[in-house]
Amino acid sequence: MSEGRPAARRSPGEPWGGVRPFSIKTKLGALVVISVLITTGLMMIAVRTETELRFITVFSMIATLLITQFVAHSLTAPLDETNTVARSISHGDYTRRVRENRRDELGDLAVTINRMADDLEAQDNQRKELVANVSHELRTPIAGLRAVLENIVDGVTEADPETMRTALKQTERLGRLVETLLDLSRLDNGVVPLKMRRFEVWPYLSGVLKEANMVASARAGIASGSGSHTRTDVHLHLDVSPPELTAHADPERIHQVVANLIDNAVKHSPPHGRVTVKARRGALPQSLELEVLDEGPGIPRSEWHRVFERFNRGAVSRPHGPGSDGGTGLGLAIARWAVDLHGGKIGVAESERGCRILVTLPGLPSVPS
Repeated sequence: MSEGRPAARRSPGEPWGGVRPFSIKTKLGALVVISVLITTGLMMIAVRTETELRFITVFSMIATLLITQFVAHSLTAPLDETNTVARSISHGDYTRRVRENRRDELGDLAVTINRMADDLEAQDNQRKELVANVSHELRTPIAGLRAVLENIVDGVTEADPETMRTALKQTERLGRLVETLLDLSRLDNGVVPLKMRRFEVWPYLSGVLKEANMVASARAGIASGSGSHTRTDVHLHLDVSPPELTAHADPERIHQVVANLIDNAVKHSPPHGRVTVKARRGALPQSLELEVLDEGPGIPRSEWHRVFERFNRGAVSRPHGPGSDGGTGLGLAIARWAVDLHGGKIGVAESERGCRILVTLPGLPSVPS
């Protein structure tokens, strides 16, 4: 039984090395022909040597049984192996594979079983990642809503219209995130709807930064081990130029991008550090360039291509500053997913200090002249 993945993969029915594979029907036909030839040959030998017929009959039966046993074993052994792997797959073990070293229908069956195991393993991983992504995203509005309600209950703030509007905003965001569960379930087909619209960048990003500060303050006294920062010593700075800058994108998805980038930057900032969010006009109409820059240790160039992978927590052994933990390694992966939906680009850029993440959103599609 081979548990490693095969080095090469062929389609069912595809000949090995350009040669038509021997089918099971051909092998069974060859078994009958060989048995007849052996019996005929022994009969001819018996006639010429005057050997008794009973000895020839015994020898013919023994030879035929040996050949039949050999052929039967070559057919049943792969079936036993396939059955064992299929049983493991039915129990949730998608790591086992059937050896693809035959040139008949059983070889085609092995290819099909292995391909099925690959698909089931991919779907299982996507399901687990979906649950992790949803949990990661729902945590922010829940913490923000909890912060507002706790302040009201503790008498820190009054239930004035402004405070209740803040709570309502968090509740609405929570509802929108729950609604996106149906969209996320369609990721397998690569079809996720975007609600594109034009919006003003300065007030939009200002609200995102305000929410990040509010959530961090709420979490500062809660030991949740959630993977989101509880830093209140890091200053968030917004730089939008020109101030009247507008963009065309899905605000909800961009909120995911900016919130996760800020969360990651704050975690890796030094005590009393500074995280800067910059927004500039892109090359195309209504396009947008976003930068999130921190003052932390930065990311080694060798890790640039891996930081957006799911569950990758980077080469830094532990975050800087009090109140941070290692996180789940999902924030940057979610940010890349949301940017990819827009057809944009996200990556680590050169910086003299700290880490600089650059996001480019295409905006309105160009109209050919």
